[in-house]
Amino acid sequence: MATKGKVTGVIANMVLLAVDGPVAQNEICYIKTGGDSLMAEVIKINGAKVYVQVFESTRRLKIGEEAEFTGHMLEVSLAPGMLSKNYDGLQNDLDKMEGVFLKRGDYTNPLDEDKIWHFEPLVKVGDVVTAAAWLGAVEENHQKLKIMAPFGIKGEWSVKSIAAAGDYKITDTIAVIANDEGEEMTLNMIQKWPVRVAMEDYREKPRPFKLLETGVRTIDTLNPIVEGGTGFIPGPFGTGKTVLQHAISKQAEADIVIIAACGERANEVVEIFTEFPELIDPHTGRKLMERTIIIANTSNMPVAAREASVYTAMTMAEYYRSMGLRVLLMADSTSRWAQALREMSNRMEELPGPDAFPMDLGALVANFYGRAGYVYLNNGEVGSVTFLGTVSPAGGNLKEPVTENTKKVARCFYALEQDRADKKRYPAVNPIDSYSKYLEYPEFAEYIKGHINEEWIPKVLALKTRMQRGKEIAEQINILGDDGVPVEYHVIFWKSEIIDFVILQQDAFDEIDAVTPLERQEEILNLVTTICNKDDYKFDTFEDVVSYFKKMINLCKQMNYSEYKSEQYYDFKQQVEAML
Repeated sequence: MATKGKVTGVIANMVLLAVDGPVAQNEICYIKTGGDSLMAEVIKINGAKVYVQVFESTRRLKIGEEAEFTGHMLEVSLAPGMLSKNYDGLQNDLDKMEGVFLKRGDYTNPLDEDKIWHFEPLVKVGDVVTAAAWLGAVEENHQKLKIMAPFGIKGEWSVKSIAAAGDYKITDTIAVIANDEGEEMTLNMIQKWPVRVAMEDYREKPRPFKLLETGVRTIDTLNPIVEGGTGFIPGPFGTGKTVLQHAISKQAEADIVIIAACGERANEVVEIFTEFPELIDPHTGRKLMERTIIIANTSNMPVAAREASVYTAMTMAEYYRSMGLRVLLMADSTSRWAQALREMSNRMEELPGPDAFPMDLGALVANFYGRAGYVYLNNGEVGSVTFLGTVSPAGGNLKEPVTENTKKVARCFYALEQDRADKKRYPAVNPIDSYSKYLEYPEFAEYIKGHINEEWIPKVLALKTRMQRGKEIAEQINILGDDGVPVEYHVIFWKSEIIDFVILQQDAFDEIDAVTPLERQEEILNLVTTICNKDDYKFDTFEDVVSYFKKMINLCKQMNYSEYKSEQYYDFKQQVEAML
């Protein structure tokens, strides 16, 4: 018999219930009011008094209204048919909903149960399977998706029956499995999984090492991210966080892209909805939207559902990872997620931490980022979830709690800077403050040696040192004036400017410059390193230095805009080499 409860108090979207039976932490219940059923989640239990957060507006909710518990946590339904869908934070299909705004108490089935899929079995009767084992495959939007054994089963199960190759709905039975105790399970293509619990049905989770190519030079060359790696992009408003995320999601070497717009302004998300269906995927030549899922929980949508939305997105990412796919997960922005956590923590009158965020904010962030990673599945295949979150610190203050706690766990840090954005130096990633800890990993160094060359990392570290030195001299020039510093100092400064203009800056509106393949990045790096390593420059005045390097920068930029290995490209390259 399901546990029932009565409303005894309402504090915004937190509701107090008096219950008549057992209730579990994070269990879902429905509160009935005015003909609507409002979905809520248990966040605190104190004897027969239960605190629940309602994923909707609680306006006109009265004391004495009834609630009914479901006996399970907040779950997502996982099955073929999710790609190219637009969901909200609770996995309601936004395309099935009518009107501009979400109606209270309106929940939809996230899956299309009438669609027919062509199923190919991958196991036969008598085979032994464990949790997340591949039972069969279906194709969705040219992507091979696996139908798996339930994630939650324990031990070994044998296949009693498996559907023959043919066309089925996701609700049709495709397999029957049984364990040693004679327990049988009838399986279809749908899986349900609680969003707050990580899927751990894999053999091993090593340190990631494989470079994830994004086509963005400031990332790939200077601060690389790896498949299954974690990174975050903090920066004040208007510095290009969302744009950088869009560029990465378009260009990165990933099979599936999931975008969790958890708390961004609605106009930015509308841009994704309108832009993504039109974009052509550079890897396949088809629409990018075919391999994308968007989870939108913007600032004008329920705040509690915003907190759930990042977990919904991560669970979907883990689901595709279990199929042996490479998933790229973007969260925009985790600051708003943290604000939703703060709101609930304050309403429960918990002891506040710095800036009134929950005391355990660091643990929550670490736990979430820890779910990403590169894994070896039980069948020897590999899958990965690469996670990139953005952080919107108030006033661009990178010392606030969300940025600080994220910094402790994320391995890549792409600090966007107002000053660079104001100078129109895009992407506005600060080359000195930003870092990638993967450069220090011996596994990554081995991978780079085998796939690019062994000089790559030393050259990158040398460029970083030159950028630092250039910044110091720029400060001296600002204080003492151009005449106040020796000509050699001007040369060092302009060498750092070459790095900045030729490698770090990139034109997202230019078809050629927007995406730089790794081979081309290697060539650019070698050329810039050659220019910077030349020590016998002879100049009489700082004006000579300026005019020489400006000419050099212009030629290199023209190279960047020229088609790779074209006649024009080699022409500009020869001109640069002639100047050395």
